[in-house]
Amino acid sequence: MSLVLVTGASGGLGLATATALADAGHDVVLHARDASRVTDKSLLSRMRDVVYADLADLDEIVGLARQANRIGRFDAVIHNAGVLNGPEVFAVNIVCPYVLTVLMTPPGRSIVLSSSMHMSGSTDLDAVDFSRPGNRSRPYEDSKLYVTAFALALAESRTDSLAHAVDPGWVPTRMGGRAAPDSLEEGHRTQEWLATADESEISPRSGGYWYHRRSRQPHPAARSAQFQRELMDKLEAHTGFVLPAGTV
Repeated sequence: MSLVLVTGASGGLGLATATALADAGHDVVLHARDASRVTDKSLLSRMRDVVYADLADLDEIVGLARQANRIGRFDAVIHNAGVLNGPEVFAVNIVCPYVLTVLMTPPGRSIVLSSSMHMSGSTDLDAVDFSRPGNRSRPYEDSKLYVTAFALALAESRTDSLAHAVDPGWVPTRMGGRAAPDSLEEGHRTQEWLATADESEISPRSGGYWYHRRSRQPHPAARSAQFQRELMDKLEAHTGFVLPAGTV
């Protein structure tokens, strides 16, 4: 049995992930923006706990980390929350996973949701302003490249734990739309498996970029130590939070 935090789990892939893990007997902490987002109140009894925070607000991300630390050390954190467009894209898709990683007691495993669209992300970090995603031509694609690079950097530096990035596919959720061609079930199976499977079953053990339980090659920049370091410098400057020495 594993203790797992799933962010952005009031609907879509996050909800499917949280409920599947709970049904499998794991202790799941469900994150939602606020109580009104959990429309099925019977869901609360199936969860170990529920935590609330607006992930577009840095202060609330800090508060979420504190809530999580009071619960205990997690076996896995699934950074599922995501925004497709608008002014919250960078805050939710990359700043939040970074800040939670800095402030939470290090979990046994970190899984971030990437996207095949990260392949179109820009590697030009010179003009990145995490508070203004609108100044980028493809902010969603950029954010998914950044979070993929972040996960793979963690895998290189935190060798006593696991870190992976997952492309869930284009699935029929509120974000993906009803016409999305991928399977909703397949869209959450990989992150559940990475969060709870025996390490011997996972190859590569850490640092994988996955699609439907198959390891794939990410954008080359995602594995570039220089790109990773430049990204961390930008995130540190933006948030004021620094990963412990030796982490990245």
